[in-house]
Amino acid sequence: MAVIDIKVPDIGDFDEVTVIEILVKPGDTVKADQSLLTVESDKASMEIPSSHGGVVKELRVKLDDKVKQGSIVLVLEAEADAPATAAAEAVAAPAASAPAAPALQAAAVAAPMAVASAPVTAPAAPVAAATPAQTMPAHEPTAVTGQLPHASPTVRKFAREIGVPLAEVKGSGPKGRITLDDVQGFAKSVMAGDVRTQAQAAKAPAGSGGDGAALGLLPWPKVDFAKFGPIERKEMSRIKKISGANLLRNAIMIPAVTNHDDADITDLEAFRVSTNKENEKSGVKVTMLAFLIKAIVATLKKYPEFNSSLDGDAIVYKNYWHIGFAADTPNGLMVPVIRDADKKGVLQLSQEMGELAKKARDGKLSSAEMTGATFTISSLGGIGGKYFLPIINAPEVAIMGVSKSTMEPVWDGKQFVPRLMLPLSLTYDHRVIDGAAAARFNVYLSQILGDFRRVLL
Repeated sequence: MAVIDIKVPDIGDFDEVTVIEILVKPGDTVKADQSLLTVESDKASMEIPSSHGGVVKELRVKLDDKVKQGSIVLVLEAEADAPATAAAEAVAAPAASAPAAPALQAAAVAAPMAVASAPVTAPAAPVAAATPAQTMPAHEPTAVTGQLPHASPTVRKFAREIGVPLAEVKGSGPKGRITLDDVQGFAKSVMAGDVRTQAQAAKAPAGSGGDGAALGLLPWPKVDFAKFGPIERKEMSRIKKISGANLLRNAIMIPAVTNHDDADITDLEAFRVSTNKENEKSGVKVTMLAFLIKAIVATLKKYPEFNSSLDGDAIVYKNYWHIGFAADTPNGLMVPVIRDADKKGVLQLSQEMGELAKKARDGKLSSAEMTGATFTISSLGGIGGKYFLPIINAPEVAIMGVSKSTMEPVWDGKQFVPRLMLPLSLTYDHRVIDGAAAARFNVYLSQILGDFRRVLL
């Protein structure tokens, strides 16, 4: 048995590279050409293979170390008479005897490599086909796999920043390459409670209620509140647990921006009051929210990107208008959905909202009555407040927050006059919608609310 120093081979034009992953540990048995660690420059990532088979005796590097060609990465007790493969010979050969591309090829041995923003898979060394396929052990999230998942440096960096283990992610790109969407999808699943790795389970303190382990955040603080004074402990309702997980996912995964504006609803409120007087015997009370739904449907038709959803790299525009509205219940927030709101009048909308809100308070809403919304309205008008930042209800791309209307002095060009102003807070997904479109949406919506005849145009 011979003791061999495994060194960094020719890495092309890079003076130094950073160690971003170590795939083995002392005591591990490795084979010739097996990847030992991954290094990364600002333009590319590559795996460093072993030139011989044997047992790892000592690691000479750690994560984030800077290494260059010739740096010793580990000490290997090589197998007796283990022949060096073509890849090892290429590594051992002087740099001048091989062109730059084969040098990278030998160093990578079928490793993924990305240059700038365009990922390109490095070709396998000629001996790869002759190397016997290794039988992988049963999957363990916390164990070293010995094989680096295919992903570009940008994807690896993003995954490290949010704490996603690439070994857990299934790649959807060519040859199983992991994309940014794959990493984001995995994170969404974790946030929704659909995926929970062993590593996260080990980190998560019991009863933390959301420790952020999946994002690499500090553990949730454990405090004995009783030592500071009397306490009362109540378990969260099932609805709050479910909605809380969704809200956390949406708040983290969606790059949301909120645009605020005010709508003059003086004339519309007067019309609403008179309508209720005329229809007093019908038992249906018309609410401002019903008018708002009709106005929003008209605005969504003018700006269809607000009635869409993201599906990978595509935007799905929906030719139906199902409007969700947040309902406050004793058990927590629920969002009933009014289907085909474009086909219903204000009186029908008011009646349907009343029925759905009662079902929500009684806990009798079916899942079908809470799904399929294309846009959501969250109204705090009956309580108070000026503006707020509502959280988008994925997979929708926007949500309208409505606060309490107040009488305010408004300049009409000659004098200040009292007008009833309704605060609007439009939160939108910046991946789909830009700020100018959001401003136009609020302006157009305000124009309709100011003169409801526009809804007929």
